[in-house]
Amino acid sequence: MARKVIGGLIQCTNALNDPNATVPQIRDAMFEKHLPMIEEAGKRGVQILGLQEIFNGPYFCPSQDSKWCDIAEEVPGPTVQRLSEYAKKYKMAMVIPVYERTLPGVYYNTAAVVDADGTYLGKYRKNHIPQTNGFWEKFFFKPGNLGYPTFQTRYARIGVYICYDRHFPEGARLLGLNGAEIVFNPSATVAGLSEYLWKLEQPAHAVANGYFVAASNRVGTEAPWNIGHFYGTSYFVDPRGQFLATGSREEDDLVIAEMDLDQIEEVRRTWQFYRDRRPETYEDMVKQLP
Repeated sequence: MARKVIGGLIQCTNALNDPNATVPQIRDAMFEKHLPMIEEAGKRGVQILGLQEIFNGPYFCPSQDSKWCDIAEEVPGPTVQRLSEYAKKYKMAMVIPVYERTLPGVYYNTAAVVDADGTYLGKYRKNHIPQTNGFWEKFFFKPGNLGYPTFQTRYARIGVYICYDRHFPEGARLLGLNGAEIVFNPSATVAGLSEYLWKLEQPAHAVANGYFVAASNRVGTEAPWNIGHFYGTSYFVDPRGQFLATGSREEDDLVIAEMDLDQIEEVRRTWQFYRDRRPETYEDMVKQLP
């Protein structure tokens, strides 16, 4: 019997693009904007739904203003708890990226995973943190410390890789070794230097590791920073690197694709990358640079 899973990705513009609005107002507006799209996903039969990076806020890392830490919360916390009710209502597993607070002044870029009955399964913390013009993430995020976990949902075993992580093949391989059948990559990526990599790197991860990738990106321009256009084009790609569905470049969108998980076995019997690995020759990869 074929193991077919319907996946969904939501890409969304900032709901309250007003520099004069308060942080709680922006957070709440973004959360409320997502709810009808989450409802639509459930009604259309999505079984695993992924939201964009820190879905309930703007991408605030062009600033170095600590007021944005007010968005941070425990994981699991109120946002995960509220969305767990939607997961349960629609029997829909969810990947919920939020800003996590663990201690005063200690914050992570995190994604919670909730199963189709609303059960919290665990979380992934973004491991690779950029620090460059317009992306001052080290100001806001501590590097992840949970490794590369995978989560057995009702429909598939999934992993999470967040935005800048996608430039690092090492974690992508570890997610495969840890059993991921679908890897969700919630992102906040603007047009420019890395745009040509958007549809290159993650299909390459899918091929090299023999799994599906679900890549989401927000859309639009966010004030007051206006660092560039978040170009959407969220997509699903299969283990052969073929695109299954792609979202709009300009508009809010719910991207839906059917994934046949039996394809993973079929592809890996042809491309024996796991059989032919030589981990005993890779020791230099983990040496510290001088």
